[in-house]
Amino acid sequence: MSTGANAHARKLEKQAAIASATCGLFGREGYARATVDGLAAAAGISTRTLYNHFPGGKAMLFAAVVTWTSGQVRDAQIAQIEAALNPERPPRPEDLERDLVDFAHRVIGLMTDYADHFALVRHIHAEADHVPPEVLEAWVNAGPGPVSRALADALAGLDAAGLIDVRGDAMLAGAHFMALTSHSISQLSHYGVVPLPKERTDHLIAGGVGAFLRAYRAN
Repeated sequence: MSTGANAHARKLEKQAAIASATCGLFGREGYARATVDGLAAAAGISTRTLYNHFPGGKAMLFAAVVTWTSGQVRDAQIAQIEAALNPERPPRPEDLERDLVDFAHRVIGLMTDYADHFALVRHIHAEADHVPPEVLEAWVNAGPGPVSRALADALAGLDAAGLIDVRGDAMLAGAHFMALTSHSISQLSHYGVVPLPKERTDHLIAGGVGAFLRAYRAN
């Protein structure tokens, strides 16, 4: 590897380290309240070093943090989709509801595994009018967009296996599944900040999956 390539790789590594170190602060303070001085302190660097790596300041760093952490969670969510809803190994009809419930629990569990990310998402929703539009777009492109497409593909696979009927719109079916399961729990728990009792989570997921199957189970 050339000297220039080595320098570029080191710079990218440093930028990723800064993004990782500041994710928690953005998650606690939100975009509007986080300061460049505070972000630099969280990363253990000077403000000058921060601007050397992110000339656009807080907005540029926030975009990097959102892209970095969304990529991590995207990969984890897609791994859960592929493990639970693999079209090459569709569940037996009698196991479909059980497997969808288990999948929804696994997705909800990621809020605990990636608490800083979901705290950040909570602030993105709350401060959408303050977050630069290009950052919102970067977040959707890095995380929610690919995950929605992966879930739609998985549900299309269940449709092809004769287990559900997405009525020609697997993307909408995926949106309905998430709205009935993880989104309701995300809202009630404020993205994991105030975890729900296990019994409440179990009840919401079971009810959400049941409602989804009443709408989409193949006749």
